Amino acid sequence: MDKRYFSDKLVEWYAHNKRDLPWRDTKDPYKIWLSEVILQQTRVIQGLPYYLRFIEKFPRIEALAAASEQEVLRLWQGLGYYTRARNLHQCARDVVQIYRGVFPNTFQSLKKLRGIGDYTAAAIASFSFNEKVAVVDGNVFRVLSRVFGVENEINSPDGKRVFSQLANQLISSKSPDLHNQAIMEFGALQCLPKNPDCSQCILVRGCFAARNGMQHQLPVKKKSKAARKRYFYYFVIQKGKSLLMKKRVENDIWKGLFDFFLLEKASPTGIKGLLDQVNSITQVNIQSNSVKISPLYKHTLSHQIIYSKFILVPGCSENMVKEPFEFYSIKKIGTLPKPVLISRFLSDYRLL
Repeated sequence: MDKRYFSDKLVEWYAHNKRDLPWRDTKDPYKIWLSEVILQQTRVIQGLPYYLRFIEKFPRIEALAAASEQEVLRLWQGLGYYTRARNLHQCARDVVQIYRGVFPNTFQSLKKLRGIGDYTAAAIASFSFNEKVAVVDGNVFRVLSRVFGVENEINSPDGKRVFSQLANQLISSKSPDLHNQAIMEFGALQCLPKNPDCSQCILVRGCFAARNGMQHQLPVKKKSKAARKRYFYYFVIQKGKSLLMKKRVENDIWKGLFDFFLLEKASPTGIKGLLDQVNSITQVNIQSNSVKISPLYKHTLSHQIIYSKFILVPGCSENMVKEPFEFYSIKKIGTLPKPVLISRFLSDYRLL
């Protein structure tokens, strides 16, 4: 398929089919950057309310840079992949401190910023500064693989290189911003993962996958490892209407978020074994007949599945109130950044 034809048809389709999204009609690199970070591994319908809340709270990058990490994590709560939020916050501070609040205006210079890789740098460079550099995300992989019959694995180094080269060969010199927006939108709305609407597709006559009945075989993705199973047992220690919590400092996905006293086990464990361990660690004497145990909660992350139960312990033993734990009122807990798993429990038990 002729590359000029491919680009022109996509841009023509985009003009008639694009969604009305708040970051579309702006050249402001701050708003474009914010939208792209929020939408990484997140659907538009889920990410849009977060984008609007961030813009309302932090209308300029200086406001985001001046915020505390806790404020940023609290606003991000529910999106997952909290490293994105921490990188977002640090990147804002770097832009303000190093670049005086003005984003760099080239693909290569943007990649030097915290949390900005090839995709996000290409999006900002093309949408804000009209640089001719192609974005390559999941939607672009799918469109290019099907239309041009590329069978390289999209999650392999070789595959990423092949797709990046092809995408940059196809991008329009005249309107790289529109080309990039169009191909991503085409993948999101038309060339869908499971049920592409080939009967209404503007590219169907030249599409390799349509000609060969390979819509469901392309793109090719190397199978990932089976998700790791983890078993979390949270002890919810109550004191009046306050709960014992701590800020996580471990270098993991929930760093900076608040949760309860936790025992992690390699396999499902009975209450007796759990209480024996807690009593030994804390030098207290919690009895099994004094606690309530929640149903099992299942929380799925990208590469792991967490199975969790919450053990509610009425009344406080002062032996458990040690750094980094402290009691927080229900009102205060509502303002703390928490994993979705913790928020679900608090909501289910009407503690928030």
